[in-house]
Amino acid sequence: MMILALVLIPALAGIVSFTVKSSRTRRTVLVSTAIVHLALTGAAWLWRPEPIFDGWLCLDALGLVFLSVVSGLFFMAAVYAVDYLAKEPSGTRRDFEESALFVNEPEAIFAGCLLLFQSTMTLVTLSHNFGVLWVAVEATTLSSAPLIYFHRHHRSLEATWKYLVICSVGIALALLGTFFLAHAAGLASGNVPLVVEELIKNASELEAPWLKAAFIFMLVGYGTKMGLAPLHSWLPDAHSEAPSVVSALLSGALLNCAFLGILRVGQVLGAAGLGEFAQSLLLFFGLMSVLVATVFIIGQLDYKRMLAYSSIEHMGIIAIGVGIGGMGVFGGLLHAVNHSLAKGMLFLVAGNILAHYRSKSTSAVSNMFAGLPRSSVLWMAGFLAITGTPPFGSFISELSIIRAAFASGHPIIAVTLMVALGVIFVGMASIFLRMLYGTAPNSGQNLPLAKESLFSFVPPAVLCLAVLGLGLYLPPALNQVLLEASKLLGVK
Repeated sequence: MMILALVLIPALAGIVSFTVKSSRTRRTVLVSTAIVHLALTGAAWLWRPEPIFDGWLCLDALGLVFLSVVSGLFFMAAVYAVDYLAKEPSGTRRDFEESALFVNEPEAIFAGCLLLFQSTMTLVTLSHNFGVLWVAVEATTLSSAPLIYFHRHHRSLEATWKYLVICSVGIALALLGTFFLAHAAGLASGNVPLVVEELIKNASELEAPWLKAAFIFMLVGYGTKMGLAPLHSWLPDAHSEAPSVVSALLSGALLNCAFLGILRVGQVLGAAGLGEFAQSLLLFFGLMSVLVATVFIIGQLDYKRMLAYSSIEHMGIIAIGVGIGGMGVFGGLLHAVNHSLAKGMLFLVAGNILAHYRSKSTSAVSNMFAGLPRSSVLWMAGFLAITGTPPFGSFISELSIIRAAFASGHPIIAVTLMVALGVIFVGMASIFLRMLYGTAPNSGQNLPLAKESLFSFVPPAVLCLAVLGLGLYLPPALNQVLLEASKLLGVK
């Protein structure tokens, strides 16, 4: 029942939100659903639910890690959305730079799609049948596309279509990979069902060529949704043009869900003795993603696009961690958690900056401490967190991956990663410090002090404390679940 409740409650709440006329009621439904979902997720840590539908839906340690990230981040985004939606009522146009922000869509579409988005991401974390997993990942695309188009600007429309087209091509390739996996399962004795545990149990009977083909197509397909280079071109536009509350979920939750699809098929390859094949591909795409992001972050003129390219970088780091194997897998999973917390915080703070300065241009924002003192502190903390500066949790996870790279005989990858991280730190520092302390002319530095409500400040502050806390102390329960998840991916 718990598994069904996790999926159905936000789905039903989303349907209700489409019909509710009162904005206050709709926002109450949004936050209440987020609270219930978070409570159910917390209960799952204490009482792991039993699999249902012959193991098609199941919550193992790997799924629990990503479900917790999705649920926690969605709760913070829902609380933040209360103030955001109050400032962006339906039918009201805002004269932001180049008319970048205005709303003609009913708020009901936003709240309804946001809740459906939560339901579909939850389904991804619970899916152990590869067919259901594919449907769930595709459903995340369909439910999130209207959210990207919320402001109905021509750039939003372009970003939405690019998101739909590129991710649809990727998901089609993932479907082909699923067919290859089904063919490999059909060749085994007893026609093995497409359930992760059944495929692992019968891995020795699966044909290696078909398994390799399945992994390649699913890596490319789900990797497109994950934002791995060179399949990442939709991500900067979508993250930049979507409302900041949506960008936080796209970067902090959706990308992890796509990676989970890759990890599931990776479990099967590991059980079939093809783990090195999968790891080598993850290392290649991961390192390429870090290098591509490094080039585009330097001198970036749009701070939301800068954060988007940072997401590509960190997805690459996570892929490298899993590709290295051993304790690199633990580091990669821990980094997925740290990245979601830090990037969620940064995108929410970016929403505060955009609301005050009415521009996404880095040159239009300066002397933030004078106009947005609370958000400025979080913006600086977010920079330190996302660049892996101690004592934030991202430093621990990145250090774990680099140490694992040296220990496993990948010194070139370790050195390349360290150099890239150093360059990114310098490139992002120049942008963040200019926004915080700069005195550029005509940048809106003389704007009056902003009224930063609790709804706009508390959610990113809680995320900031969480990622800081993980750098100072790793809770035993989280450590144990990460170790269990690592074992599922072949770590002994």
